[in-house]
Amino acid sequence: MDSAVSDPHNGSAEAGGPTNGTTRPPSTPEGIALAYGSLLLMALLPIFFGALRSVRCARGKNASDMPETITSRDAARFPIIASCTLLGLYLFFKIFSQEYINLLLSMYFFVLGILALSHTISPFMNKFFPASFPNRQYQLLFTQGSGENKEEIVNYEFDTKDLVCLGLSSIVGVWYLLRKHWIANNLFGLAFSLNGVELLHLNNVSTGCILLGGLFIYDVFWVFGTNVMVTVAKSFEAPIKLVFPQDLLEKGLEADNFAMLGLGDIVIPGIFIALLLRFDISLKKNTHTYFYTSFAAYIFGLGLTIFIMHIFKHAQPALLYLVPTCIGFPVLVALAKGEVTEMFSYESSAEILPHTPRLTHFPTVSGSPASLADSMQQKLAGPRRRRPQNPSAIYEESNPKDPAAATESKEGTEASASKGLEKKEK
Repeated sequence: MDSAVSDPHNGSAEAGGPTNGTTRPPSTPEGIALAYGSLLLMALLPIFFGALRSVRCARGKNASDMPETITSRDAARFPIIASCTLLGLYLFFKIFSQEYINLLLSMYFFVLGILALSHTISPFMNKFFPASFPNRQYQLLFTQGSGENKEEIVNYEFDTKDLVCLGLSSIVGVWYLLRKHWIANNLFGLAFSLNGVELLHLNNVSTGCILLGGLFIYDVFWVFGTNVMVTVAKSFEAPIKLVFPQDLLEKGLEADNFAMLGLGDIVIPGIFIALLLRFDISLKKNTHTYFYTSFAAYIFGLGLTIFIMHIFKHAQPALLYLVPTCIGFPVLVALAKGEVTEMFSYESSAEILPHTPRLTHFPTVSGSPASLADSMQQKLAGPRRRRPQNPSAIYEESNPKDPAAATESKEGTEASASKGLEKKEK
């Protein structure tokens, strides 16, 4: 995971820059301001729209769009896995030819980028299709095993409109594969970021604090403690970062003096901000206080990162500034409103959605199969009654003390049931 903001002035993050020791002319203040402002805007877009789409994703019925929930155990292991991956990439670039590794990675991210970009633009493109457009449904299903041991590996549902979006995304993919242009790189990077914020869900705020706290240490160590992250960022030709040229005003679209922002600095705070948006909605107060607070905190933290990086002319671990602001600001608001307990007790994965049936108790039944069948038919045919709140009433309803009363109840009136009881007593 690349998770640092870098300034090309010190050679720490030139994406596609010269490596023969030649010096670049200094960027103009206007070019620097344009580059940093563009990076900030590009970072905000996937967080804002990804958070909104994460709400619809949590309520959706399509199995292909179901979110992946991150638990506290996953959050605790993630910095270790990310560190091993980063170090592995560093060793690969030191041992093997950088050209062949980047060729393999380019093909891999070419496929992933097309799928991510297609999923990103699909909701927007659907508005442009006419009502008469012939739209057919498809399902891609891969299973393993047979009979009772069969299990699904891939189950993806799509339609003709999705295929059109896939074709448009393939054009961008070919452009990126052939030219490695920074605009194509950013389109894929934005798509990865938005999909990450939309589909990766933290189950609660405590898990978010564990994840952000662990990656806070990870980011500081690998940026300040070693040159591993900066080296990988310079060598890794893949859309894992957003870039913007500081010499755009001088060279146009062929500019090559880039400032960059790692996708980790967008996705990791973004999934926490999306969690707070779902928490806002769960409060049912028609306000998005915590979402807007954390969103403003992200703007402040990233702006502070860019300012310090520009002052010290050194790559900065953005999570060093983003983690305290994105966690601290919402917690302070919760303290002021007296909602800290509600915030930390909220479970995103435990939301009962309208389409999700949930079994709340297992009633105990008795009697012959015939009487049970008659009783079930009567309940289905009759009007629905409110479930009694008293647990003993639930038990008595499921287990009548007198079997004769249960048998006579199928006559449909209380009078016939009482007469049956009198005859039994005589």
